[in-house]
Amino acid sequence: MNVLTNFPFIVVALLLAIGFYTIGFKKNLIKIVIGIEIIEGAVNLFLVALGYVKGAYVPIYTLAPKEAAEVNKMVLPTPQALTLTSIVIGVAVTALMLAFAVNIYRHYGTLDVRNIRRLRG
Repeated sequence: MNVLTNFPFIVVALLLAIGFYTIGFKKNLIKIVIGIEIIEGAVNLFLVALGYVKGAYVPIYTLAPKEAAEVNKMVLPTPQALTLTSIVIGVAVTALMLAFAVNIYRHYGTLDVRNIRRLRG
């Protein structure tokens, strides 16, 4: 296999590693939210990379040759639809996480996770 064929999946693995490192080792809530967003971007890239077919046509492209539909040379639109849904849900989740971070900062005066540990109960 060609390295360029696997390039999106290598980038996904790197983004996942960066995101999990950020979530695991950073103590600032905003940095943790950024790590979660990096993981979300990696998942979206993975979905788009799975839907890619070299030399294939978009299903809504009306000038595609008839042979394309017969030999499965059409790109499956499901990964793109899932990615759009994931982006919309991700924006809402990000807004919620940042709202929690703002409320925690107002209540405790810090965004450091070590100082907020007394929430355990």
